[in-house]
Amino acid sequence: MAFLTSATPTPAVSSRNPDKSPKLSFATSQSMAKQKAYEKKAKNYRIPLESLAVFTAQLAALLAAGLPLVSSLEALQEQMDDPIFRVIIREVRLEISAGSSFSAAVKKFPKGFNSLFISMVEAGEASGNLAEILQKVAAYFEATVKLTKKVKSAMAYPIAVIGLAVVLVNVLLVFVIPVFSEMFSSFGSALPLPTQMLIDVSNFLKPDFSFPGILTKISILHIGIIVYIAWKIWQKFIATPRGREVKDQLIHRAPIFGPLSHKIALSRFCRTYATLMRSGVQILRTLEIVATASGKTQIEKACSDIAKHISQGGQISDVLATNPYFPPMMKHMVRAGEATGNVDGMMSKVADFFDTEVDATVAALTSLIEPLLICFLGVFVGGIVMAMFLPIFNLANVVGK
Repeated sequence: MAFLTSATPTPAVSSRNPDKSPKLSFATSQSMAKQKAYEKKAKNYRIPLESLAVFTAQLAALLAAGLPLVSSLEALQEQMDDPIFRVIIREVRLEISAGSSFSAAVKKFPKGFNSLFISMVEAGEASGNLAEILQKVAAYFEATVKLTKKVKSAMAYPIAVIGLAVVLVNVLLVFVIPVFSEMFSSFGSALPLPTQMLIDVSNFLKPDFSFPGILTKISILHIGIIVYIAWKIWQKFIATPRGREVKDQLIHRAPIFGPLSHKIALSRFCRTYATLMRSGVQILRTLEIVATASGKTQIEKACSDIAKHISQGGQISDVLATNPYFPPMMKHMVRAGEATGNVDGMMSKVADFFDTEVDATVAALTSLIEPLLICFLGVFVGGIVMAMFLPIFNLANVVGK
């Protein structure tokens, strides 16, 4: 009996072990499935510019400290929070460990690492000073991210205020105005035109599933479908070369944001050109990268003309002088840089000037947008309130009639 009682716990222990093994295998298989999904996404993953700037700065610092490239990538891989970016760093590290160059390894992820980063890595490998060139790339990326954040922060406030206003107006039209409409209908007299128009809009927006009302909802659905189709057609159109030209021309001629977009494009053009030329990239390759990084058809055409002109023995200022997209100040600065042999330095100064102009424009827009929005909301919401209270102001005349 003692033998039997001592032997009884053994099956319980052995029965618990099989219960744990499926859980462990399920967790492992789930982790492997996630890893395969990350690896599949890595080929077409577009690394955010802010993450790429941080990665480039950290890699430059590790290389400047004397760490080998593979060890630096391994350290960055371990601390990377983005799982897809971690997979990309691992693949790049394995390619380098297998004998490939850094530039050849990052070329396998063209959507993750842009052409500017790849060309700068090639220049760094050719000159043997990869850490210094990566520091320049990181500074360029950080300046671009800083500029983008400034513009986005300037646009966030008006978008949020306008969105809130739209929500509040819809609440008034759908829930508040019908109460006044029922009260006004008991007067038995014609309402003022602003009040009647506001009630008609409210009746149009409020839910109505009766036979005439459902026809109205169907018409709204048709309008929504037409707008959606028009938007899709516009997107396909701007994906074509002619469509991109039309879109860029419309943005360039916009009353307020056109000059801002123009200054940002010129700053990016000058900054990219100066960074690449200082890193030892050939001028024709520099112009090709600048055209791709600009995102503007005007600059792409200008870079193509500059490349043809330089191939024939000309200078950059000759093309800039005949292109109305570039301001006269920039043309004179580039010509002075060509005379002194310091075009990249002049381009960097022009980029600093346009960055200052962009900061001033964004600050002016931010300070101007706030009172304009207050006036707009005051007129819009105040007009709705006045339209609803007009019959009450004339209550004696309406009741008398």
